[in-house]
Amino acid sequence: MTLATRFAPSPTGPLHLGHAYSALLAYGLAQAANGRFLLRIEDIDLSRARPEWEAQIYSDLAWLGIEWELPVMRQSKRQPAYDAALDKLWQRGVLYPCYCSRADIAAATAAPQEGAPMLGPDGLIYPGTCRTDHPPTTVRPRDLPLRLNMAWACAQLDWPLGFTEEGSGTAQYVPITADEMQRGVGDIVLARRDMGTSYHLSVVLDDAAQHITHVVRGRDLLEATAIHVVVQALLDLPTPVYHHHRLIRDETGKRLAKRDNARAIALMRSEGHSVKDIQSIIGL
Repeated sequence: MTLATRFAPSPTGPLHLGHAYSALLAYGLAQAANGRFLLRIEDIDLSRARPEWEAQIYSDLAWLGIEWELPVMRQSKRQPAYDAALDKLWQRGVLYPCYCSRADIAAATAAPQEGAPMLGPDGLIYPGTCRTDHPPTTVRPRDLPLRLNMAWACAQLDWPLGFTEEGSGTAQYVPITADEMQRGVGDIVLARRDMGTSYHLSVVLDDAAQHITHVVRGRDLLEATAIHVVVQALLDLPTPVYHHHRLIRDETGKRLAKRDNARAIALMRSEGHSVKDIQSIIGL
């Protein structure tokens, strides 16, 4: 199979040095293997996505010397695929609607009898307030958040699961257990009220649709990879090889974010920095 990597930014702000590092790593991996490099615009959050930021993504990547296949996949056009996957999971009985707000979850996990709140890849681990003792028998609701019943999902899978992690020329297999998914991750959201999907669902389906063989992304998403492996198994999708690279940080050690405009690629371009300058700064 031809090696295929991707870069999947959200058009919600300017690309910064961390994005440049991730995109250049993925592109370099594809180039070295005479493989494919794809671009995906993750614009499921239509309340924050802006066409001007999407245009800036194309401009910055091209300036960095990165080329990608056309057409570009855009998540906002992929809702039918997300709906089909949610229908499949609903029919398997592993989804349930959730009526809790973030404040409700924070209050429930802060109750004295619950002990110290536990954090997972998505923040506070859901306390199971809306979880039922039996699978829903109604038609899947389209206007409510849907959570994955992790215990029931794990019960339907063949264990152990895991993924291959590559980095610095080495590869290792990372095992995942049902116990850590239930205790350390919990019932994550797979469909949000305002999006009709979630990052965890869409990224899995989109990587499969684009035949991505190697996912290059930051170490801040390492814990989320276990979630993606479980969703891949539930939907009978292949699991790519993963490369979770180091994060680019500022002088204080804080990882860069889109609000950190001082490290925006477009701003550095306007100040006269060259591509070689960028590569030197990020350690390539």
